[in-house]
Amino acid sequence: MTTFKGIRGTAIQVVSSDPTAPEEGQIWYNSSSGTLKGYQNIGGAWASGGNLNTSRDGLAGGGTQTAGLAFGGITTTNTGATESYDGTSWTTGGTMGTARKFLAGCGTQTSALGFGGSSTPAYPATVSGATEKYNGTSWTASGAMGTARTYLAGCGTQTASLVFGGFTPSAGNQSATESFNGTSWTAGGSLSTARRNLAGLGTQTAGLGVAGYSTTSTSVVTEAYNGTSWTAGGNVPTARSGASGSGIQTAALVFGGGLNQTIEYNGTSWTAVPATLATSRSGMAGLGTQTLALAAGGSGPTAVTEEYTNPTIAVRKITTS
Repeated sequence: MTTFKGIRGTAIQVVSSDPTAPEEGQIWYNSSSGTLKGYQNIGGAWASGGNLNTSRDGLAGGGTQTAGLAFGGITTTNTGATESYDGTSWTTGGTMGTARKFLAGCGTQTSALGFGGSSTPAYPATVSGATEKYNGTSWTASGAMGTARTYLAGCGTQTASLVFGGFTPSAGNQSATESFNGTSWTAGGSLSTARRNLAGLGTQTAGLGVAGYSTTSTSVVTEAYNGTSWTAGGNVPTARSGASGSGIQTAALVFGGGLNQTIEYNGTSWTAVPATLATSRSGMAGLGTQTLALAAGGSGPTAVTEEYTNPTIAVRKITTS
């Protein structure tokens, strides 16, 4: 009969309590509880992070989980408040020149771009085409978008960004796409499905537009951009609007949108993961990668920040079922 010792060359350790600092892959038998345990990958998980200093909905962000940026949004009125995250807590930075909600953003903590949104708190919205650059300290106005809009999506960097979708009170949902070269915006290929409140992630030449709200209902549509045109991708498992995303076109993470469900994309299809947001919400700032993401703020408005990590290594009971 094959034994663990025969496979690994060592016997399973018998202990009265779990090790305080096990190594990944380590297995032991806890004699006190009568259980076989291991230290293994249990999949991704969301954990609480430090709260934003300013609770808000409809904000944008950029950067990474340990060097993140959140800006804009609405509390009771529109705000241009900017905060940076160090992996533990948020610190107030320079205020945007144009306070607005439901804007889009991209870039890094010290080289970010904020664009579009609504510059009035009431509905119908006064949509904005304003673009601002952040250098880690202060915001500077740059070239305006060709199509002013709110509830839009964006991705990329400060000098190579993409904007798509959105909404204007006069024309409804938008399909327009524009690229930014660090100075000005240029029209690109339109989305196949015009929509607002969609998630955006990726790069200027490999972007991803996910779900949102189409003409009459929430959407399951995914579209991928190649720098020129959009192509249909795999549908999300559950329609959603106001979701946020992180990662790249072939390794994406999308979360929220009125749901606490988290889904992963491999460039072809979406898979729901066991990890769920502790606070279900929409309108968050989403940033980071597929395996190390950050969700900040959102509907409420709230100051809640959650951190996603995959893989998560933890002690797990081993059974034969």
